[in-house]
Amino acid sequence: MPIWCPQPWRIIFRKRGFTVDKAKYKQYVELIRSRLSDYRFYHSVCVAEAAVQLAERFGADVEQAYVAGILHDVMKEEEPSVQRAYIEKAGERMSNLEIRIGKVYHQMSGAAYARLELGITDPDILHAIRYHTTARRGMSLLEQIIYLADFISADRHYKDVETMRAKVDEGLEPGMFYALTYTITDLARQGRPIHPDTVDAYNWVLERRG
Repeated sequence: MPIWCPQPWRIIFRKRGFTVDKAKYKQYVELIRSRLSDYRFYHSVCVAEAAVQLAERFGADVEQAYVAGILHDVMKEEEPSVQRAYIEKAGERMSNLEIRIGKVYHQMSGAAYARLELGITDPDILHAIRYHTTARRGMSLLEQIIYLADFISADRHYKDVETMRAKVDEGLEPGMFYALTYTITDLARQGRPIHPDTVDAYNWVLERRG
């Protein structure tokens, strides 16, 4: 599978000229290729590409964005027991709710893996991986970029994706508000638990909107 992404939505990004020395991070690309299915590998590459474009658009570090994007799902397809072992090894304690919400395992174990196995110490990259599913109150610029890149990457085809991309085109704040509203509404509709970090992130964005 090629390391590139079709970008049918690229027209929404007005600025160009970003550069990332992708050869510098070839080890990460090969790592996720070996750890993930073709589908998940392709998604990770697409998220990295989207993250770079968002970083260029909103003034974040493009290399941080690429690294966090390419690694955000590094533990996505690992067994839950292995993920929990990494989380514990990293010194994190899972709440009872987090144990129940299987989808949050990979964001926590992914950050742990990046630090423990890959030697990544940049807190912004680690936090971007750590909160890319739930979001949280007080997210950094990079954290918001990875959170949104995961929603709008070129491989995404869910019902409201074009609206999501349009909201991100309006700006970071409209994009975050729409993404969090969408997430909370969708989880509530399905009768699934909502992580407190997601609720806190929604309230934080709402407060910032005035």
